[in-house]
Amino acid sequence: MKQIAFALALTLAAPAAWAADKLPLSEISNYLNQMKTVQTSFTQVNDDGSLSTGQLWIQRPGKMRFEYDPPDSAVVLARTGSVLIFDPKSNQPPEQYPLKRTPLSLVLARNVNLGQANMVVGHEFDGTATVVTAQDPKNPDSGRIELMFTDNPVELRKWVIHDNAGTQTTVLLGPLNKGGTFDQDLFSDK
Repeated sequence: MKQIAFALALTLAAPAAWAADKLPLSEISNYLNQMKTVQTSFTQVNDDGSLSTGQLWIQRPGKMRFEYDPPDSAVVLARTGSVLIFDPKSNQPPEQYPLKRTPLSLVLARNVNLGQANMVVGHEFDGTATVVTAQDPKNPDSGRIELMFTDNPVELRKWVIHDNAGTQTTVLLGPLNKGGTFDQDLFSDK
């Protein structure tokens, strides 16, 4: 069943086949800077091949919420410079990491400038989409992120996080609902 769900997720997240060339970094930076709020479903492919699904909210700058469907039921929050992982199966307080030590900080930054020196380590067109591989030039040891964008209109379709331990996590995004406002309780640990 997970294989069917994975195949379906890949099909739904497949970029449009009519894209003709890679998008310029300046256009991708502008797209990310104009993105203020986004809500979407996601499918996560973990390093061991297991799948998780859920809902994602992004409020730039600096805020993100992953809400995982059962049986995981975990919540991951990015806010106020930290990433917190709430595991309902644990009696421990949430795990906490500095946001700047994760590649997602590049997407959540107040001003995304992919033209910044030593940030982009790969910029390719795979025949259907533009793939940008980026790292924080101030913290290159904190991993890198591959961002995949389709064209006409420009849209973020997936990302792959490569952490410093050598593992990777892929997040396939559903249709992006952009704009609007969110209840700020989404980004609190209440």
